[in-house]
Amino acid sequence: MTNGEVTAVSRSATHTFGKAVEPAIRLLAGLGVEGDAHLGVTVKHRFRVAQDPTRPNLRQVHLIPAELHDELRREGFSVGAGELGENITTRGVDLLELPAGTLLRLGEEAVVEVTGLRTPCRQIERFRTGMLKRMTARTAEGARVGWAGVMGVVTSGGEVRPGDRIEVEPPPPPHRRLKGV
Repeated sequence: MTNGEVTAVSRSATHTFGKAVEPAIRLLAGLGVEGDAHLGVTVKHRFRVAQDPTRPNLRQVHLIPAELHDELRREGFSVGAGELGENITTRGVDLLELPAGTLLRLGEEAVVEVTGLRTPCRQIERFRTGMLKRMTARTAEGARVGWAGVMGVVTSGGEVRPGDRIEVEPPPPPHRRLKGV
């Protein structure tokens, strides 16, 4: 089990690209972040709602590593916590290498199950010109891969705040690599 730390928490009641940094957020089991536009059992992402509004919401919580912000700033992009739409900014956990089904224990009570990767979209390019290209690449087979964090569902609710410890609990093998959700 590896450990990391929550460095910031954010939410937005409307479908904005960035989210406001808060002193704490409350995760609600089976729903997501209280007061966030993506809260719900069924999908809330506008593009996915247009495709099929009855699909389960596998994107209740968005997590991004602070290490991504650090790297982007070194490359000249101005970016801070919540600005890429994440609810939880982490440090010390290699989110992209976690297998699907990994449990992230956040703070005293909250647990998020990692469901997949957040696929970078054109909104990132509108936020900072050149950032989308920096955050995506293609595999040898031509598949697009990106570094925009991971998505998850809340399996146990609770309050999450900066400074909270993150305990990582991988699922039993065989492990499945994360895919876009």
